[in-house]
Amino acid sequence: MEKIVIIGGGIIGMTLANYLDTTKYQVTVVDDPTGQATRASAGIISPWLSKRRNKRWYQLAKDGAAFFEKLAQDFSLTPDIYQRSGTLIIRPENQLSALAQLAEERRQAAPEIGEVSYLSPEETQQALPLLKPLSALKISGGGRLDGAAYLTFLAERARNNGVVFIQGKATLHKEKNWVVTTADEKILADAVCLTAGPGIGQLLEDIYQVDVRPQKGQLLAFELPKTTESMDWPVAMLEGEGDLIPFANGKILLGATHENDGGWDLTPTEAAKQQLLTGIGSFLAEPDKLFAAPMTVRVGTRAYTSDFAPFFGPLPSEQGLVVASGLGSSGLTTGPYIGYLLAEHFNQHRTSDESTKRFEPYTKPLSTYITEKK
Repeated sequence: MEKIVIIGGGIIGMTLANYLDTTKYQVTVVDDPTGQATRASAGIISPWLSKRRNKRWYQLAKDGAAFFEKLAQDFSLTPDIYQRSGTLIIRPENQLSALAQLAEERRQAAPEIGEVSYLSPEETQQALPLLKPLSALKISGGGRLDGAAYLTFLAERARNNGVVFIQGKATLHKEKNWVVTTADEKILADAVCLTAGPGIGQLLEDIYQVDVRPQKGQLLAFELPKTTESMDWPVAMLEGEGDLIPFANGKILLGATHENDGGWDLTPTEAAKQQLLTGIGSFLAEPDKLFAAPMTVRVGTRAYTSDFAPFFGPLPSEQGLVVASGLGSSGLTTGPYIGYLLAEHFNQHRTSDESTKRFEPYTKPLSTYITEKK
């Protein structure tokens, strides 16, 4: 049985581990969870009104959002992990008609958008009582994902299917086979998948220059009384960096920051906290009530590239080596689908050329981001 080692147990690596055919492969996940972006995050699955001009990114995000229906069914995801909650887009009223038109246009190729409806200020507050009366656009197909809950659930599922987990930092080199080394283990592998976020650059640094760097993200988590009936509240995309993401039993998440100069620093900062609180305060009906609730700060490190686009696929110059990184702040939308696509590469025994062609609509050639050192 061939051995596959996945380095990085975040959203791509964990999804990949669960979709790999364990009747064909012996799968090992090596993970250092320190600062892991997925475990610190919760996200809105609603990419359709993005105005980013990168067509490959939008195609990946659109197909990634559509994939959630299959993902939820395949893994029996519970509502505390993923729920199609609907999304409220909060913008000045004079911008909503243009957004509604864009949504209707994009729904032709993305029916999973669902219904697009204009909400009066009163209807908005009724849908999400935390908000003050504000006009909104509601996208019924939008959803929410709790990153930490997703990883915990999939780790248990993978273990039950025979996947082996090793915690710690890994190094990689090639002898006759690929060799993955940790403090206590030396693993010979037929194939290796590097899904370690910004850490992919360090794993390849002896041979390659990788266009990927860390981006610090901070998110606030509030705990309202558990009697709060928040399970069916929609998520809200506010102007600025404030996304409001309610979960069941009064758990409310707010975030997140995008700190390109934060590097690997995982220290919560008062500046980020105030930035998030100030950004959302003007949208809340009773800000003091939410801000007085018990609060924790989650900090993680995302990977981003110079063009803020992800890359993934088999590295043509290295037999049996697959890479994926650069997801940035849209990783909860695109990561599961990338993990699934990489699993298809192995399960269907595709060649590097076949998979590269399959991934072409979603990512530039890997040579855009990974170049051999001279």
